[in-house]
Order: sequence, then structure tokens, then C-alpha cells
Amino acid sequence: MNTPSDLREWRAALRRRAFLKNSVYGLGGMALATLLDAGLISGPGAARAADAAKPADRWRGVVNPPHRPVKARRVIHLCMAGGPSQFESFDHKPRLAALDGKPFPESFTKGQQLAQLQNMTLTARGPTCGFRRHGRSGQEISDLFPHIAGIADRMCIIRSMTTEQINHDPAHAFMNSGSILKNRPSMGSWLLYGLGAETDELPGFVVFTSAGATGQQPVSARQWSAGLLPSKFQGIQFQSRGDAVHYIASPPGIDREHQRESVAEINRLNAMLAGETSDPEIHTRIAQFELAFRMQASIPELTDFGGEPKGILDMYGIKHPGDGSFASNCLMARRLAERGVRMIQLYHRAWDHHGDIAHAMPTAAREVDQACAALVKDLEQRGMLDDTLVLWGGEFGRTPMGQGSGRDHHILGFSLWMAGGGIKGGVTYGATDELGYRAVEDVVHVRDLHATILDLCGIDHARLSYKFQGLDVRLTGVEPARVIRDILA
Repeated sequence: MNTPSDLREWRAALRRRAFLKNSVYGLGGMALATLLDAGLISGPGAARAADAAKPADRWRGVVNPPHRPVKARRVIHLCMAGGPSQFESFDHKPRLAALDGKPFPESFTKGQQLAQLQNMTLTARGPTCGFRRHGRSGQEISDLFPHIAGIADRMCIIRSMTTEQINHDPAHAFMNSGSILKNRPSMGSWLLYGLGAETDELPGFVVFTSAGATGQQPVSARQWSAGLLPSKFQGIQFQSRGDAVHYIASPPGIDREHQRESVAEINRLNAMLAGETSDPEIHTRIAQFELAFRMQASIPELTDFGGEPKGILDMYGIKHPGDGSFASNCLMARRLAERGVRMIQLYHRAWDHHGDIAHAMPTAAREVDQACAALVKDLEQRGMLDDTLVLWGGEFGRTPMGQGSGRDHHILGFSLWMAGGGIKGGVTYGATDELGYRAVEDVVHVRDLHATILDLCGIDHARLSYKFQGLDVRLTGVEPARVIRDILA
């Protein structure tokens, strides 16, 4: 064939040829699918064609079999975005209360990194609420969390957490991925890559967000990114209000059978392309088309709270199911866990209390207290708490020094709690100094937390890695990390 002298005409001819070639495959494939469904053709060729339309096998994970005994089959991470104050929640400091309003001792802070209090006069701020002992274990918990106090004997409170990032977005990234680099996978993506999910009908890693009345700190989607892992391992954000997933219904005039035929043909073409290019993102595209098709049936059932007894709704404090509240999201987390989702994160943006903490902290606590405790109780009464790990905490803590009428960011000592999934209940682990400035006993770094979570899920953190630019990238990085054995049941 002679090449046209006009370059634009030549390119158009190439596009026409490509269209005709692909149309032959596409229209022929659709016709073949119809004949297969009708049983009008059979034999080895039909079997091969049918195989091309089957969904890919569910991802079973690279850690197969597990490195360790599996104690947690799934993780629910209750992310208190903004950094809740440990002094009004889980770290009682009578000495700090006695020092309230007085100069904060320079010996604690000299030469230390501070966020917005650098080079300012530092004044001690005592707790704005009382503490009491709860349960047979006598755990000290703030009066702002009466419902969580009711599950004291199921919880392990860690009072000696430390992190490395003092601003919100990098601190969230570090808590989720062990790094502030933007291409590092989140903890949920590592779990999905390592273990796979136990469902074909829903994503293995699901995220919800909700907003409180105060202290709303933005949360970026990179917090549930797959980073350098194939993108099929990223978290999928569900909407807290309305349709959980946009465009979940088929377009007008398209029934489920036509939708299935379209997906099968698209995936057949993608499989041909994958065979030519070996691009892992094409396999992701195939898996996502298949998952999206199955979600059209599974999502409406998932989000229908009509079968939930009124007693359950009342226990969570849900006034209007699906109203976008943290309470509704907690119940949704339990429903996702029941259906085999590996990692569920609930972000509640309400804890950035640089001012008015005496009023803002009680408000934020009321928004989450009842639902958090209900989630633990609900899992327990369904026999799921033993193999579901619940983690509650923020990206960092708050200073024992005042910042106006609030508290600043703090990374040298803060608190979080865990329950279920192989964790000892009724345990307080670690401690900060008498003024709560620095963790001094059984210090727990974020990397240690990650190593412990992976261990509970059956993974040796040092053996879960992904080759990237010649390096073995890990959730726990290259720095030492330890499993906190003393808190394991």
C-alpha cells in the first residue's frame, strides 16, 4: 500500500484500520458470548472462550501460608483525625493538674521541636475533665468517654506512643504508611497485598469519612493509597451519605445481562492487551471491572439497614441510618467486616483543638464515644471480636502546655487503644513522664505498632516487602521495629 502524502490522511487511515480490527474482535466476541450463553456452540473452543469470560481468581496474597498464627482476620481502624488530647482521654496526669496556669518547666522542653509554640512562653495546662478507674482492671479513663469506659476490660491502652511528624498530613501519612513519601503504600494496602480479602463482592479495603462539629482537619486520599503497589490494592472510599458508591446503578435501558456481556467483552480485550504488554495495571483494570459489576448487586444489600434490630441502632446511637454520622459508619464497618473486608478505616475529623478545648473536646467525644463502644460490644456478641482487631487513635497527641485556650500538636508521647484480634484486655501499656511531655516507659514507635498489627494478622513485618527501584520496600521501613509481645493475648 502506498503511504498517503498527507500525514494527517495517513494517520486517519491507521486509525480506521485499528478501529476495524478491534471492532472485529469486539463484535465477534459479543456474538460469541451470546452463542455460548444460548448453548448453540460447544467443544474445546467454547471452553476457552468461556474461560475468558470468567472472573479472575480472587487475590490470595503473597503471604500464603501465613508466617505466624493468624489472630486477626480483619482490622477496623477508628482514625481520630486531628490528634485527640491524651490529657482529656486516656493519660491521667494529677501533677499536670496541680501545675495548671504556671510556667511549664524549661528542663522538659529545652532544645525540643515544638509545632506552633516555638519560642513562646510555655504555660502548663491541666486536664479539663476528671478521670476515674473502670472495670475489674481499674483502667483510668476520662469522664468524657463513659461508654468506652464501659469496655475497659476489653481494651489495651497504650500511653507511650511516639511518632516523627508534627504536622497533620505527613503525620497521617506516617501513621498509615510508615513514611512521608507520597508513593508509599498504606497499611490497608499492605494487608490486602499480603493476605488478600475474604470477599469477591466488595473491595478488600474500604474507607469512610465523617466530620464533627469542631476541629475539622482535612484528610487527603493519599492516606489510603496503594502507592508503589499495583493500584488494585488501594483503599476505596465509600460515601457516608446517600449512595455508598457513585453510579452503582446501570444506565437507563441497560439490564444486568447486557451489563454482564459488556464487562465480559471489555475484560477479554483487556486480557489480550495484558498479554502483549505485561502491564500490571491492566490486570487491575480487569479486576476492577469485575468487582464493579458484582458490587452492583452487593452494595444495595450492604447499605440496607432495614434488617438491623432497633436495639442495635439504639446501641450505636443511630438516629437516621445512613445519615453520614460516625455512628452509622461504625455500624457499616461491622457489616463490612461480616462480609469479608480485610481493612476498614473510619476517619472522624473533629480533634484539631488549638483553641476552646474545654468545650470542643467534650463535643468530639460525644460524637464517637457511644458508637466506638457499641462496635466492640456488637463484634463480641457476634463472636467476631476475637479475630477482629479494633484500633482507636489519632496521628499524634497534644501538648501539656496551653496554646491560647487549646493545645498544640505533640509527637513525643500520646495515647491510643486497641481491642480484640489477639490483644490482651484490661491492660495499660507504657507511660509518659509526670507531666505527660515524653514517653519514658515501654516506648512504642509507629513502626512498632505496624509490626504488631502485621504480626496479629499472621505476617512477619520483615518478610513482607515489594521490590521498587532495586529496594525492598516495607511498611516498617529499614529502621528497627519490634512486635509488642506484652500486649498480645
